[in-house]
Amino acid sequence: MSAVEAVIVAGGLGTRLRPLTEHVPKHLLPVAGVPFVAHQIAKLAAAGVRRVVLATSYHADRFEPVLGDGSAWGIELAYVTETELLGTAGAIRNAATALRGDGDPVVVLNGDVLSGHDLNAQLAHHRRHGADVTLHLVTVEDARPFGCVPTDDDDRVTAFLEKSPDPVSLQINAGCYLFEPSMIATIPEGRAVSVERETFPALLAAGRHISGYVDQSYWHDLGTPEALRRGSIDVVRGVASSPAFAAPPAEAWVDAATEVAAGVTVSGGSAVGPRVKLGAGAVVDGSVVCEDVVIGADARVHASVLGRGCRVGAGTVLRGVALGDRADIGPGCELLDGVRVWSDVVIPAGGVRFSADV
Repeated sequence: MSAVEAVIVAGGLGTRLRPLTEHVPKHLLPVAGVPFVAHQIAKLAAAGVRRVVLATSYHADRFEPVLGDGSAWGIELAYVTETELLGTAGAIRNAATALRGDGDPVVVLNGDVLSGHDLNAQLAHHRRHGADVTLHLVTVEDARPFGCVPTDDDDRVTAFLEKSPDPVSLQINAGCYLFEPSMIATIPEGRAVSVERETFPALLAAGRHISGYVDQSYWHDLGTPEALRRGSIDVVRGVASSPAFAAPPAEAWVDAATEVAAGVTVSGGSAVGPRVKLGAGAVVDGSVVCEDVVIGADARVHASVLGRGCRVGAGTVLRGVALGDRADIGPGCELLDGVRVWSDVVIPAGGVRFSADV
């Protein structure tokens, strides 16, 4: 795949991930201690891609200080920013201005999918079938929450169907596409365009060859705090492999710059970021803890995601919650059952129990 370029669509607002995305794009949230988009860049680099265009919009200025010029992965990384949200297809068309256009297929990745599928096998499938576009498809047990993508016996996509209580196929779009450059050129410029609702149906109607590459490797959409947490756990435990994460499979990953007091327990596939302070007797189980967090003595953090700079008081219990950046939870509180606490909110001490967003 040495001559193939790639686009990562990374302009979304991350609405479903709030409050974690109030001040940072979802693509830079940590998964196993690594910005999520770094897993995608490393995957592309491992497959032989040498130039990646990052299509950004929301908090676009945050990407380059973290990712640089791509040299950390042995690639060239270019940035293209949308001044208004253009949808997935519109973002692809906008990013095409930064492609060198050598005539090879272009890899396009949705910016919120963690996948273990083989990109080179998808490219071989694309070329073998002489396709104009090839989609990575996965089969799920229940396709009702998704639109489905049926294919015929020759792997040709026959339709793109919206969410339905009775889907005709269990195959869904897994968010990795191979486009012939001429197909990108058919996308209208300068306006929002949906790849699934407009671009692909239009190509089908025009008789273009859209192929489905069905693969059942690990696949996970990281669109919610719970999904982000699960994906991070899977990488830490080795259920999902990523060339961006070099540590061996384990029940926890703790950054070397974390301060761990006596009697601390970190387990359940947790990932604890840099400059975190874990007080004596604290428990972190099945959770993601971003940088600069302080967790007090004997606090309990279960199945939760803690944004940057949070404070969790001594003896406080968090179970199934998401804290925005710099949220400050006083000692002796209890937050449960999917509570989301917005950035910079302060909850005072006093044994307060919350089971609704604050």
